[in-house]
Amino acid sequence: MTVTIPIGGMHCAACSARVEKAIGKLRGVDSASVNIATEKATVAFDPAAIRLSAIKEAIVGVGFVPLDASKETAGADKIRREREIKALRTKFAVAAAFGLPLLYIAMSPMIPWFTLPLPKALNMMRYPLTCGLVQLLLTIPVIIAGYRFYTVGFKNLATRSPNMDSLIAVGTSAAVLYSVYNLFRVAVLRDFKAAESFYFETAGVIIALILLGKTLEAISKGRTGEAIKKLMGLTPKTAIIIDGGEEKEIPVDDVMPGDIVVVKPGAKIPVDGTVTEGRSAVDESMLTGESLPVDKKNGDAVYGATINVNGLIRFKAEKVGAETALARIIKLVEDAQGSKAPIAQTADIVSGYFVPVVCLIALVTAVAWFAAISAGVATPTAGKSALEFSLMVFISVLVIACPCALGLATPTAIMVGTGKGAENGILIKGGEALETAHKIQTIVFDKTGTITEGKPEVTDIIPAPGVDEGYLLMITASAEKGSEHPLGQAIVRGAQSRGLELRGIENFSAITGMGIEANTGGIAVLAGNRRLMDERGVSLSALEADSDRLMSEGKTPMYAAFDGKAAGIVAVADVLKKSSRNAIERLHKMGIEVAMLTGDNKKTADAIAKQAGIDRVLAEVLPGDKSAEVKKLQEGGRMVAMVGDGINDAPALAQADIGIAIGSGTDVAIESADIVLMRSDLIDVPTAINLSKRTINNIKQNLFWAFGYNVLGIPIAAGALHLFGGPLLNPVFAAAAMSLSSVSVLTNALRLKRFKG
Repeated sequence: MTVTIPIGGMHCAACSARVEKAIGKLRGVDSASVNIATEKATVAFDPAAIRLSAIKEAIVGVGFVPLDASKETAGADKIRREREIKALRTKFAVAAAFGLPLLYIAMSPMIPWFTLPLPKALNMMRYPLTCGLVQLLLTIPVIIAGYRFYTVGFKNLATRSPNMDSLIAVGTSAAVLYSVYNLFRVAVLRDFKAAESFYFETAGVIIALILLGKTLEAISKGRTGEAIKKLMGLTPKTAIIIDGGEEKEIPVDDVMPGDIVVVKPGAKIPVDGTVTEGRSAVDESMLTGESLPVDKKNGDAVYGATINVNGLIRFKAEKVGAETALARIIKLVEDAQGSKAPIAQTADIVSGYFVPVVCLIALVTAVAWFAAISAGVATPTAGKSALEFSLMVFISVLVIACPCALGLATPTAIMVGTGKGAENGILIKGGEALETAHKIQTIVFDKTGTITEGKPEVTDIIPAPGVDEGYLLMITASAEKGSEHPLGQAIVRGAQSRGLELRGIENFSAITGMGIEANTGGIAVLAGNRRLMDERGVSLSALEADSDRLMSEGKTPMYAAFDGKAAGIVAVADVLKKSSRNAIERLHKMGIEVAMLTGDNKKTADAIAKQAGIDRVLAEVLPGDKSAEVKKLQEGGRMVAMVGDGINDAPALAQADIGIAIGSGTDVAIESADIVLMRSDLIDVPTAINLSKRTINNIKQNLFWAFGYNVLGIPIAAGALHLFGGPLLNPVFAAAAMSLSSVSVLTNALRLKRFKG
């Protein structure tokens, strides 16, 4: 069983790593993945071994709050995030309101060109005690505004699982406590020189800057999930149903399967169903990304949240609530956005050890500097004692370290990438699929319904000597009535369009991958490919020349035998989709080999492949052997994607490194695939791969800057530049850099929103 648990209170990658570790070690839990960007845990567990309540207790045990997933609707999530942003803005406003005067009082005497008037009572040189007390009073509201850093940070420190809040809490507390100690020296010991060692403004400005960064981060994180929010907000709130012959408006949640729903022009269709009355054009762009409306009539399917453009229609509700196409899409996108790509593993490992290592580095460097200065080996910056210099190093290292940037690097890009895919009718089911897609070397397309329209038509009727053309088509079509194969249905439609009256059938049997056999009007009929005829010993010598000609034209010859003798050929052709050749050309430009998989004979398949520009043809493949053909390509060292739409494509879709299902295909194919193309347009195959490449490049950029920031920032904060005569990094600038690092990662991820395909 797999569940998704929203979690409140997580603030950095160390938090998500802590929750993941706590859940993962529970007996009965198979896997646990915690996404800091979506603030959700995805947990696979055995209900017989552990209850969901025990998993939630483990989350509470490490200091976080498991939220009720049933209440985390689009509206509830939006309200919760808006409240969070509003609270952060308020806290930042308070911190800034008191922090700026604090900075002004502390810094103005040190800046010669600073000309703003300073009250005499706040002159550090003349009234150090008054000045110190005012700074302390201004610092207290700032600390209150950032109280969460202290409550969470010190609690996590006490439980030996420090996070980013712990770094901020320890660093700013050190600055405040040292300043209070120096204020005591001024007030009690009358050591007025100690007034030069007040660092209240350092703590105040650090908290204000970090609250600013957190506010910007929360706003940016909200924007990364805009695509899913748009989808969630599409469903109408009410529906009109026929109740006792009267129209009645009810909440959409009350619509039941079997209800007759009325949709007026311009209104949204509330649930999925089948049209029973009326005609209209329906805008399905929110599902498929296709801008042109689709005509709907009796028997056609309609989908919830699509828009009825012009006519009044009635339809029978069939799928409601979580069963609608839109609800399933939202679930797919949510699962994808909550997943992790393999590329994130390194960042996850680093994040788990990051904060303790940073604490150790801060302590070791501070002690090392103190010892070096005390021994006369190193020289502090002007006016600072060994203790003050070491304290600045300690605070700077703690404050500049940013586990958030590491934690956000991957999930934010995945959120934006999968959301952008959904906007374009491309559903990518997870981070692993998103990462794997850009590595694809060979794409295998199923032919019928994928490369071709999947609506074949009868093109030629060639009877054997002594057989009438109409009779050949009528008997063959009668036998094919029981077939669900597109070629068999095409023959039936061809006979009906010619006004032929079809006979009843008996003893119908479908022969997988070859054709059918049946009795009609006392005649034993075989209809199918050459393999079937050869297996049953039917000679086709009189039809060889016509058969070769038809295959060279890209037509599929369907052989018919009556009572064991060849009766003729009914040729069927399926035209290429308009986008097939263009899609294949784009794939070639991307350096990807294209193959076609079909049960057709080699000559017909080669003709179709030539029209489409396909590199490799895998012909005369039985449905059950499709996955084996994909496996052969993989064994040759290729990363393979399979594109298909039918039930018989499902094993091959599952076997491939990436399975891509055509959205108009069967539910089984869609469930087996890693990527679903809702528009059923092959041009979306290269678009999906391009989106994968862009997203993975974005993740690599994020990880590079996140790692690079910490690799460079921490040594600079530790005084590396000062060793070579350079300046010591001020903790205030360290705080600004830390705050902006997370925002920069999020901003870079948001660039994916400009993806055009």
